[in-house]
Amino acid sequence: MIVLENLIRDRGSRYAAAAGTVRNRAEIEAFLATLRRRRKFDRATHHSWAAILSEGGPLKHDDGEAGAGAVILRMLEREAVTDRIVVVTRWYGGVPLGGDRFAHVVTCTRAALAALGNGLDGPEAGR
Repeated sequence: MIVLENLIRDRGSRYAAAAGTVRNRAEIEAFLATLRRRRKFDRATHHSWAAILSEGGPLKHDDGEAGAGAVILRMLEREAVTDRIVVVTRWYGGVPLGGDRFAHVVTCTRAALAALGNGLDGPEAGR
């Protein structure tokens, strides 16, 4: 699991990203549970994510951040990334960000994809 903390701060909101290998829905649920075991991440407002499974196709979830899962999924599709999950985590700061939140999701997803591309997807990544 790759975890990239403190990627963006904007008007009180904070963003992070996580990425890793998943092959099925059970592994997605396990990935999310592992991420939430980190106390800091358990307190986050949103964990938006997407994955494209070789056997199962595209999956996404906004977790209350309307449209965020679709943004992540489009980026995974564009890069032809399969059997990987990207999670963008937001701690809401009390001020609506409007369309800027989509730009932040894109930035976080790019960072996660770059980390995956650098081969940082082993058991030691993110520690």
